[in-house]
Order: sequence, then structure tokens, then C-alpha cells
Amino acid sequence: MIVFFKYLAVMAGVTYLIRVLPFVLIRHRIQNRFVSAFLDYIPYAVLASMTVPAILYSTNSMITAAAGFSAAIVLAYREKSLIVVALCASGAVLLSQICINIMA
Repeated sequence: MIVFFKYLAVMAGVTYLIRVLPFVLIRHRIQNRFVSAFLDYIPYAVLASMTVPAILYSTNSMITAAAGFSAAIVLAYREKSLIVVALCASGAVLLSQICINIMA
């Protein structure tokens, strides 16, 4: 049990340092356009890299996952709300799964 708290303390310290060091080391506004643009796009890149594999491997069939992903991309491109995109993507997965089951 004591070992667990040692590991927990180390993990908390590392997490704290990762979050605090940028504020301590960088005191002025970043003037470089490249670095600023890079830091602006990091959250979107990380979110996409975590979400896309989860979408593609969330069902038993890659075909149904691709159908839902395609529906979500089209609706998001047309600027529909998040709930509409999620519901329609889920519906596309359901319909494609039903079609696959009927054909099999």
C-alpha cells in the first residue's frame, strides 16, 4: 500500500511539473507565427488522433464504422449540431449493420 502512494506522489509531481513549467519558463507572448500556429493546432490534432481510431474500431465491422464515420464527416461539414451528427452517425452504423445482416 505504501508503494502505491509513492507511485501516486511521483505521478502527481510529474503531472504538476508538465502543467506548470510552460508558465514558469515562458513569461512573454510568443511572437513566432510558426510556433504560435503549431501550439494553436495541437489540441485538434491530439483529439483527432484519439478519436479516429476509436471510431474505426468501435464496431465489429470496418464497413459499418466507415459508414458512420462518413455520415459524421458529411454532416459536420454541413455545420450540423453535435447531437445531430452523433445521432445520424449512430443511425448510419445501425442501418449498415442491418443491411449487412440481411445480405449475409
